[in-house]
Amino acid sequence: MPIKTKFWMLAAAGVMALSSFFAGQVQAQDDCKSRGTLDVLYCDEDGDLVADPPKDPSKFRNPSTLVFTYTPVEDPAVYENILKPFTDHLAKVTGKRVVYYQVQSNAAEIEAMRSGRLHVAGFSTGPTGYAVNLAGAVPFAVKGNEKELQGYHLIVIVRKDSPFQKLSDLKGAKVAHTSPSSNSGNLAPRVLFPAEGLQPDVDYKPLYSGKHDQSVMGVNSGDYDAAAVASDVFYRMVRRGQVSEDNFRIIYKSELFPTSSFAYAHDLHPDLVAKIKEAFFSFRYTPEMLKAFEGADRFFPITYKEHWAVVRKIAEEAEGGFTQSGLSAMAKKEAEDAAKKAAEKAKKQQ
Repeated sequence: MPIKTKFWMLAAAGVMALSSFFAGQVQAQDDCKSRGTLDVLYCDEDGDLVADPPKDPSKFRNPSTLVFTYTPVEDPAVYENILKPFTDHLAKVTGKRVVYYQVQSNAAEIEAMRSGRLHVAGFSTGPTGYAVNLAGAVPFAVKGNEKELQGYHLIVIVRKDSPFQKLSDLKGAKVAHTSPSSNSGNLAPRVLFPAEGLQPDVDYKPLYSGKHDQSVMGVNSGDYDAAAVASDVFYRMVRRGQVSEDNFRIIYKSELFPTSSFAYAHDLHPDLVAKIKEAFFSFRYTPEMLKAFEGADRFFPITYKEHWAVVRKIAEEAEGGFTQSGLSAMAKKEAEDAAKKAAEKAKKQQ
């Protein structure tokens, strides 16, 4: 079997598995008085926009091992090492064994929490909404400092030696988005760019790179003319020496968005949730984490209802909100992109 065909078949199988997974979990909480925008598996009777804990105490989960992960915005292995001092602290405070689970896509991370295999996770800004609505995630923290949360901007980067000076110059150009679920990498551009004279899918066809760092590297190498990326990822890559800031020009910068959220599964035992929060808010970042997270020195408390309001508004305007159909489309696109890149890599190695 040709290797490209094999990878595309694997991608299709992954999407079918995710679709079957959602189709198989449709039993609603019959005594739920209000769900809001949440999936039928969850209830939101207090109106805080996130899943309520189970009404039946026998359904609380208190696992002996906590599974933790961080958003696959860049190489997952990098963050497993950077976050190890924190996961060690989490283990000490909770009295649990903590395992870091490397995920390769936003859809896989969301599916893992929905299925019960993931207990605590960092979700990128856009996927946070899908995790809340479809996986019962309860965001409670972001990176920050003593006074405020850490945010980021959607920026559009081009090579400094390119002719592009403003967004409207990109009509007909090769413009990279990251993934369908990404706030700064896809949803925000679709809502914000038209006011600047550039309409995605009309003035250009978005080219999905898969991740922010891949978009940055693509502009650097000339594979893309421009890319919509999160400012924190871009400057982190600059500090690491992965790219030179002098090679780029920023031609657009948005308002501030909240950075990745940290969330726990809604059905964890309340005593365990209290210990998880204690671990997060008592921890102070190591020098390596300070460097990786742009000076944030701690986890800052937030609520999804308040701090994700602008993100929800953009998602609703862009694609009608954080729905199952949107997640399925995201999963399909991520699988296709991964298969395509794997096939290209294999071809180069032949």
